[in-house]
Amino acid sequence: MLSIQLKEQTKENHQILEKKLIQKMRAMRNKQNYLDLLTIFYSYFGGLEKLINNHLIISKVPDYATRRKADQLTDDIASLGGQLPAVAATQFLPKITNHEEALGALYVMEGSTLGGKIISQMISKQLGLDEALSFFKSYGENTIMMWERFQLVLNQSENFPGLAIISSANDTFGKFSEWFDLNA
Repeated sequence: MLSIQLKEQTKENHQILEKKLIQKMRAMRNKQNYLDLLTIFYSYFGGLEKLINNHLIISKVPDYATRRKADQLTDDIASLGGQLPAVAATQFLPKITNHEEALGALYVMEGSTLGGKIISQMISKQLGLDEALSFFKSYGENTIMMWERFQLVLNQSENFPGLAIISSANDTFGKFSEWFDLNA
C-alpha cells in the first residue's frame, strides 16, 4: 500500500526534520520563542498550501478544506499578538506541478498532526499556555480518524505514479528542513 511505502521511503528525511523541530521546542522558554516557531510553520505551510491549492484535485480529497493548516496558524499567531510573516517563496518550496506531487506535500502536512496532541501538551506545560494551540491540536480527538481517511485517499491513488508522490513528500520534508535552518 502506498501509505506504507511513503512512511518507509520518507523516514530518513522525516527524522532529520523532526529532530530539529523537537530541539527547537525543548529550548522554548517564553511565548516569543513559541511565536517564532509558529511563524516558521506559517511561512512554510502558507506557501506550500498555495502550491497544493493550484494542483490538488479536490474531488479526490473532498475534505481538503478542513485539512488546511495556515488558518489555524494565523489564529494562533494572532492570539499571541504576532504579525504574519510573508509566505515562503517558490524557490524554497518543493516543486508541485500536478495532483500527485500535491498529495506528497499534503502527506507531510497531514503527518504533522499526528504528534500534535503530545506537542500541544508539552508547549502548554512548558510555557503555561492555554491559547494559541489550535495548530498543534489540529483535529483534536478526530486526529487518528482524519489520518486514516487521508491514508485511504493515498491508497486509492495507487493508479497514480506512487514514485511522484513519494518524491514530492521527500522533497517537502527536505525543503522544510532547509527553511527551518534559514529561519530558526
